[in-house]
Amino acid sequence: MRLHLPRPRVLVAAGAVLVLAVAAVLWFAVMRPAQAATTSATSQMLTAQATLTTFEQSVTTSGTLTPAANETISFAAAGTVQTVDVAEGDTVTAGQTLATIDTLQLDATRTEALYDLEVAKAALEEAQDADDDSDSANALVESRTAALAVAQSAYDDAEAAMADATLVAPVAGLVTSVGVAVGDAVSGSSSASAGGGTTGATGAGGSTGSSTTTTASGAFTIVGTDAWTVSVSVGESDVANLAVGNQVEMTSDDVSGTIFGVVTEIGKLPSSSSGSVTYPVTIEVTGDGEGLYDGVAVDVSIIYSRRTDVLAIPSAAVTQNADGTATVELVTSSGTSDGAASDGATPGGDSTAGSADADSANAVETMTTTVELGETSGSTVEITSGLSEGDTVQYTVAIASQDTSGTGTQDQQGQLPGGGELPGGDGQMPDFSGGFPGGQG
Repeated sequence: MRLHLPRPRVLVAAGAVLVLAVAAVLWFAVMRPAQAATTSATSQMLTAQATLTTFEQSVTTSGTLTPAANETISFAAAGTVQTVDVAEGDTVTAGQTLATIDTLQLDATRTEALYDLEVAKAALEEAQDADDDSDSANALVESRTAALAVAQSAYDDAEAAMADATLVAPVAGLVTSVGVAVGDAVSGSSSASAGGGTTGATGAGGSTGSSTTTTASGAFTIVGTDAWTVSVSVGESDVANLAVGNQVEMTSDDVSGTIFGVVTEIGKLPSSSSGSVTYPVTIEVTGDGEGLYDGVAVDVSIIYSRRTDVLAIPSAAVTQNADGTATVELVTSSGTSDGAASDGATPGGDSTAGSADADSANAVETMTTTVELGETSGSTVEITSGLSEGDTVQYTVAIASQDTSGTGTQDQQGQLPGGGELPGGDGQMPDFSGGFPGGQG
């Protein structure tokens, strides 16, 4: 069996084709000129009128809506819970009954305090009737007067405890927790009285004390829904501009429209975080707060200065000179009324059409005028002197344009990008029909 090897000419031809293919790939991938993307700058002549506007200066920050009212309420009298009139998730109004306790012990305490009060009154009257202006008689009157005061105070406490048997909501809002149930004994701060009764704040599951003071947890928690606050932090350089009473505008992706508020408190003690010093500022939301809820993130703008009828022009129309003065090009006459570039000029300032007479008729005449500047607001600047309302100024702005046109494609005649051609000189792919270089295929 004979082994037939490829002829050398076939190998040479195949190698030549491979070299051409690799060269073409490398040229398109590496050496082909990239599509040109040149940036050029042109200019456009603009005009603007000096107009009266409103200037605002503000500090921007962010915060979170929080209910202004977050109350924990408990009984101020001891007793056994008889009724619980609300549940978690209920919305209540100010003064609405939340729960009640039995009044049996409270009534007994009040009755005893009333008896002690009447006894003290009678004892004082007796001492006053027997008063002969002696030292002992005077001392007795003073002693019984003090006892009457103690008895009166005990009775007043017993009366208040009777009123405290009904627990009511101090604010309107949402009930977020209920800590008592019917049958629970509640007790709180208690103190000895002339009649031996007790009064005080309450907690859940406590027992009546006699002479010690205890503090128990609250029975109900109510979060207000008609008053909201926002706490924000303001940088050291900005807080000096703020004052209580500043108007505030807030926006949020979760709330439609603008939320208005007012600064109610500015903290005196700074806090430091990541090397920056900030001060706490409290904002109270004005209005009824309808549609707001806890935890909404808001963007805050605190307006510390608002002035109306401020004469202003675009900041771009002002030239700041090396000597510290500011000037504008005041239009003294104009052949056009549209406020745009005249005399047939393109935005780049090159004349494209029109005779010399037409250019002269449409020419805009200006006069360099010195102006005094005030505050800036956005892209406008205040003019305090040098211009009047209605004056027109002319200025030039630069406009950047990008030319992405290029010759980075091969045309249909086989030309390479940049004007080159494929091997062969005529822009055509070399013809290998007569055989590969170096011999026949």
